[in-house]
Amino acid sequence: MVKENRQVSPFFTFYLIHTVQIGVGILGFQRYIAKDAGHDGWISILISGFSINIILWISYKILNKGKSDITVIHKQLFGKVIGNTLSLAFIVYLLALTVTIARTYLEVIQIWIFPQLNTWYMIMIIMSITYVFVIKGFRIVTGIAFLSVLYGIPVIFMNWFPLQEGHITRILPIMDHSVGEILLGAKTMTLNFLGFETLFFFYPFIKKAEKSQKWSHLGVFFSIFLYFLSAFVAFVYFSQSHLKDTIWATLTLWKIVNLPFIERFEYTGIVIWLFVIIPNLCILIWSASWGLKQVTHLKQNKGVILLLIITFVSCVLFSNRVEIDLLNTYTGKAGFILIYFYIPFLYAFQLIRLKAGKKNE
Repeated sequence: MVKENRQVSPFFTFYLIHTVQIGVGILGFQRYIAKDAGHDGWISILISGFSINIILWISYKILNKGKSDITVIHKQLFGKVIGNTLSLAFIVYLLALTVTIARTYLEVIQIWIFPQLNTWYMIMIIMSITYVFVIKGFRIVTGIAFLSVLYGIPVIFMNWFPLQEGHITRILPIMDHSVGEILLGAKTMTLNFLGFETLFFFYPFIKKAEKSQKWSHLGVFFSIFLYFLSAFVAFVYFSQSHLKDTIWATLTLWKIVNLPFIERFEYTGIVIWLFVIIPNLCILIWSASWGLKQVTHLKQNKGVILLLIITFVSCVLFSNRVEIDLLNTYTGKAGFILIYFYIPFLYAFQLIRLKAGKKNE
């Protein structure tokens, strides 16, 4: 049982869920869904976001019945050995997501600002900052998640500049692509909505956790809005052929921003986005270290150090765009399997076990 002085109020799940979903992906996701669904990619975003809300609803059903985090629920349902194995697999997945976010953000810095920057140097700085926050506990992690939403809001208004030069005809005609292509775009979009699965680990740290569900759903809806807005602006500004060749569409759009006190807003935007990426990493590392503590009884402080070292080494090993692209692809596939297959399976299995338990009483 988690002590109340370590818990946070239910409405903070809005910031936790939203923060972990909005990361480096929003800087260039438009190109990938455009390859699958063209200018109908905005429909793919809505479909993907709606499905994520369904999975979130299922997740709360599992957690509310289990009344604990995923490591305890796994042991309740599958026994200690299999349960701990499944929990470790979940932790490895969170670690892969951490590496994906950190390495992709570093690639942005290396491409747009410092081409000669050594990977290990910047990763060490990012990991050190992450350690400082995570080691302070879940309440501090929640606090920087809250602040990251505030830091990111002014950037939303920068969409006004490219929107003025856009042409609405570029997203017409609507439904010009097949249902299969639109669904493929929704599948591709999955990677950008990943991260809400950390709820399975920090659930016990929410006061009256059952009441936090509406805030979590609102967090997802806000994420859908931001992705939809970013995609819409890109679709009306770029031609489809141009967009498919633009790796970092959002950053390219930031180049259009014209402010009297900032000459190159894309540089400023990348720096601001560090305050969005750090909370991403903090939530993921905290969740993975908490899970590791529950499974192996390793002190969380030591678990944090171990996970950050693994993240650091992994990030250094990925050295070029092809490897980083593959990392994003495989992480997205793992996330797709986890949320659309494993979580519904877990829910069904839990229902069966509960019904079987009632019959045996």
